[in-house]
Amino acid sequence: MHGMARYLTRDRVAVTAAVLLPLAVAAALLPLRSSWSNTNVALVLVVAVVAVAAIGNRLAGALAAVSAAAWFDFFFTVPYDRFTITRAADIRTAVLLLVVGVTVSQLAARARRLKVITITDARYLAEIHDTAELAQTARSPDVVVDRVREQLIGLLDLAGCRFEYGALLGHPPRLEPDGTVMAGHHRYDVEESGLPREEIELRTFGHGQYYGRFMLAPKPESRPSRQARLVAVTLAGQAARALSTR
Repeated sequence: MHGMARYLTRDRVAVTAAVLLPLAVAAALLPLRSSWSNTNVALVLVVAVVAVAAIGNRLAGALAAVSAAAWFDFFFTVPYDRFTITRAADIRTAVLLLVVGVTVSQLAARARRLKVITITDARYLAEIHDTAELAQTARSPDVVVDRVREQLIGLLDLAGCRFEYGALLGHPPRLEPDGTVMAGHHRYDVEESGLPREEIELRTFGHGQYYGRFMLAPKPESRPSRQARLVAVTLAGQAARALSTR
């Protein structure tokens, strides 16, 4: 009972933080409104969303994302101090802030439950933001797939990466949604021993449908962090969402 009460108290605190923390962060950034781009402001607000999700649950993370998007609109889009957006670029940034905030907050909440590292690195958040923006504007999902493939090479320190459409073939090692690398029932200690020498699959699913997989070819010395692997999973999810529009 004490444990249940502790969890309920923590979740109530997280919901309160979901409402107030994005407002506090947005207010703190107001002096920088004339010198910072709205993209930079959105990235900082995403960090606030992740912080809420890391201490709370999925509902708190989603609520924080909505709060962040609302206060971004109120303080940083013209006309200021009104919940109105007139410029197309600001509308796109606000929508992306909401989408990326919800996506990353859900990942952070799951990561907390699985006792893995949450995504808070600004460079990783920028990668996710850029891919989400491309997914909104690209005329072909193949453009998004190619972009993610290039990102995965740099993110995971790979020798190469390709995308396979269609049915699954063979049973290669697999990068799981929680960032672990599995081969059958064996889990690789990536930080200690590095990635497997053979190709690793990273599957893409959207709305419960399988679209294909990224085949990752590691370098012998590749040891990407758990944080980087979680970002890779998120980017593959962006590719899946683009493929679902075919």
